[in-house]
Amino acid sequence: MQAHSLHGFFLNSAHTLRGLDQPFLMRKVQGTYTNITFGEVLNSIDAIASALHDMGLRKGDRVAFILENSPEYILFDQACLKLGLVNASLYPTLSESEIEYILKDSESKAILVGTPFLLRRILGIDERGTSLQHIFTVFDTESQGKVMSAKNVIEHGKQKQSEYASTIQEIFNSIHEHDLASLIYTSGTTGVPKGVMLSHGNFMSNAKAAKTIVSNIGPDDVFLSFLPLCHVFERLATYYLSTYIGGTIAFAEGIETIATNIKEVRPTVMASVPRLLERIYDRVQKMALADGGLKSKIFLWAFSQGDAKRLLNEDGKQPGALLSMKLAIADKLVFSKIRERMGGRMRIVVSGGAALYPHVGIFFKNLDILVLEGYGLTETSPLVSVNEFERQVYGTVGRVAPGCTVAIQNPDTKEMHTVQTYESFDKNFTCPEGEILVKGPNVMHGYLNKPEATAEVMDADGWFHTGDVGTFHKGYLKITDRIKNMIVNSFGKNVYPTPIENQYSKSTKIEQIFLIGDKREFLTAIIVPSKDDIKEIFKKNDAFFEEADPFIPDQNIHDWIEQDMKKLEKDLAKFERVKNFIVKRQPFSVEAGEFTMTQKVKRKFVEAKYKDAIDAMYY
Repeated sequence: MQAHSLHGFFLNSAHTLRGLDQPFLMRKVQGTYTNITFGEVLNSIDAIASALHDMGLRKGDRVAFILENSPEYILFDQACLKLGLVNASLYPTLSESEIEYILKDSESKAILVGTPFLLRRILGIDERGTSLQHIFTVFDTESQGKVMSAKNVIEHGKQKQSEYASTIQEIFNSIHEHDLASLIYTSGTTGVPKGVMLSHGNFMSNAKAAKTIVSNIGPDDVFLSFLPLCHVFERLATYYLSTYIGGTIAFAEGIETIATNIKEVRPTVMASVPRLLERIYDRVQKMALADGGLKSKIFLWAFSQGDAKRLLNEDGKQPGALLSMKLAIADKLVFSKIRERMGGRMRIVVSGGAALYPHVGIFFKNLDILVLEGYGLTETSPLVSVNEFERQVYGTVGRVAPGCTVAIQNPDTKEMHTVQTYESFDKNFTCPEGEILVKGPNVMHGYLNKPEATAEVMDADGWFHTGDVGTFHKGYLKITDRIKNMIVNSFGKNVYPTPIENQYSKSTKIEQIFLIGDKREFLTAIIVPSKDDIKEIFKKNDAFFEEADPFIPDQNIHDWIEQDMKKLEKDLAKFERVKNFIVKRQPFSVEAGEFTMTQKVKRKFVEAKYKDAIDAMYY
């Protein structure tokens, strides 16, 4: 079946790749994961589509979504895709003013709401005036005014299905790749959110490219979904990719239950952010090495065998008989036990959203769990590049995706250093550093209602300017940093903070690090330490982390962190080394206004918020 829209992906999986009686979704009900089949999902989609059409929603209308990941998200999204409606997703954690702005900017006519708390917020905003005509709730509630529960929407739709079946089929047949599928609002480190307009074709080209470059995923794969579906990464890497290949999606109960849910679901594929993988790495390292002795020696020996195999593989070679025997022992004693904690079947973790520390990727590679680091933006739907299943180069974000074209441009002279495609791949290729530019069917249609902002990032030749600095290394794209993150010290030296922060973050004592130094003589940092380590080593309780002073003045804690920093900075140039730092009591967070929704530090905000403490480091 040749799909002409995203809902066509789902239909192909339901009817051709899998079967209506096969599981598509898994959710936990009364303590047990239960399956929802393709047939059951399709029946609900058709009922919802009939109800939405009966309520007057027409092709091109916007439907807002503000809820956590759940089957209902997918049911309503698929119904919208079938009708040509546009999903305008919002983070449930947004402030009321941000929610109001997005509802008005998108002119959403309906909204799907996840909790009673959010419903109260939406009703309060609606009283001040919005375009909302319908408010649907995932939870049971009485139909009143604009409000109706999802359950009642489905019941209403079932009564209208026969009446609208042919009309809805005609609408579905009229939808093509160029039609708008979603508005995803970028959080941004500055300014108001921008609604990125993404079409069916944008996402479809990305799903096809992902399948080509990671060719061994298919209908037998089970994905664990825990990153927010309102973000482009999870939407593509778990949801739309699953509908394209016929996979099954299991929903985690929440971020705090992932460790338990992994064991229950036993997924084979997962999209993740680096921080989760780093925490797994840190926890395993501490447990294995804390007591020393024979246990630690076996652990280190096992990973040395894994390293030997990995280095051979990178040269295109296979282990000999002796190494193979050692690896079998290492797997039995160490690797298999760690894999079992991740369900025992995990094959692939796709990492995105931030830089992955190479040592973390190598750790999982030794376990035979491939962490495929990729790169993309909301504006590119998001995939631009990803490490291939057959070849990983840690510290890079992989091969240019099929259909995508990537250029590296000198930001000052505008000279093009190189233009690369999937087909032009050369495993030995390198080039000078510059801004990353992207062309292809994955690039957005622009920012909603913001032609000036669109023109700032889309040039006359059709290139999307990412604002990221990068190069090519061993044929794979490598990210240096954001252009706007660049620090220019008082001597005029350009310093990109992210690679330096990544180096210091190899210490398990450091939870977060934020570099400072623009127009200053040397670099300083704000460091958030590992809370668990502080509690264990320095015998601090939770009240210690709630004290009013945002910084920890304890010199013993400062010296303890500095021990690791002195070791790690030997690999840095002198001008890249941190000369002074302060220890922050609480992590940087979205709630404190210090992080974007995608966990990027708002650098200007943080520097202004802690200006006095920062200035004191230079006196």
